[in-house]
Amino acid sequence: MSLHSFKKQPFAYITIIILIQLIGIISYAHAQDPADIYLVDTKNNILGFKIFPKTATRITKGELYNNQPKFINDLQLVFSAEDPSGNFDVIMYNWESGKFSNMTRTQNKHEFSPDLTNCGQYISAITVEEDSSQRLWLYPINLGEPELLYDDIQPVGYYGWHEDIAALSVIDEPSRLVYPYSREDVHEVALNPGRSIQQRPNTTEIVFLDKNSNIVADGRTTYELKSFDTETRETSSLGLALGGSEDFCWVDKNKLLMARGKELYLRQVNKSIQWEKIATFDIPGDISRISISPDHKKLALTVASLN
Repeated sequence: MSLHSFKKQPFAYITIIILIQLIGIISYAHAQDPADIYLVDTKNNILGFKIFPKTATRITKGELYNNQPKFINDLQLVFSAEDPSGNFDVIMYNWESGKFSNMTRTQNKHEFSPDLTNCGQYISAITVEEDSSQRLWLYPINLGEPELLYDDIQPVGYYGWHEDIAALSVIDEPSRLVYPYSREDVHEVALNPGRSIQQRPNTTEIVFLDKNSNIVADGRTTYELKSFDTETRETSSLGLALGGSEDFCWVDKNKLLMARGKELYLRQVNKSIQWEKIATFDIPGDISRISISPDHKKLALTVASLN
């Protein structure tokens, strides 16, 4: 199923959209907390995954929202950034040249959660539109006209790609994680998913946190990691996530990375249920979102800004 099969179609969903808006869905653009993005050197080989905390460098310097970094290749990442007027755009950063460039520059829209599509031709982003609709859009790398994807699925809170299909977290009571095999076959995966939705590398699995199955361990809320197999449509458990943490990223098929406070933890899901602390940072705030470059040489961290 091509991602283009879900692009905008002439169907009338205006009544549904209005009803959703009237129940008071709060959009992404409301009261985002200030944050900055740091880059860190890393290494992954047969000896294991290693992080070099002293190399942590802040690439954004401000009192605004800079968040949701995602690597699109070994030299560039994209992230959502707020400007002084309160507008949110997708920014691309090249760490070799140190240059920033706008992928979007919209006055009446806000773009969040950017990522690269499987075809490599688009940056996808959740867009808060002029009428407060919140849907997934595609922004061409060549800066051409953006295109709407999954026009009838909204409001979208978070998403994660598996090849050319995006698993979507739909804001509702409760939120629903869905996987749209086609317009007629939108499979409901789970209720109350966490905000981190990631493909497990080299598998047919999408992994998320199940916020229905939480326990309290050592005074911290802990959620279960769930895996949805897109081929069999079966859901299974990968054990518990790191207590007190919600964001994660895969280093490879079996190495899972999460953060708590100023520390990073690693777990090999095929070998252990234990989380191992592998790095501690001297940074002003706590770490939330994490992203790793394709060559495993860079890690991007979102850090709460204390400026």
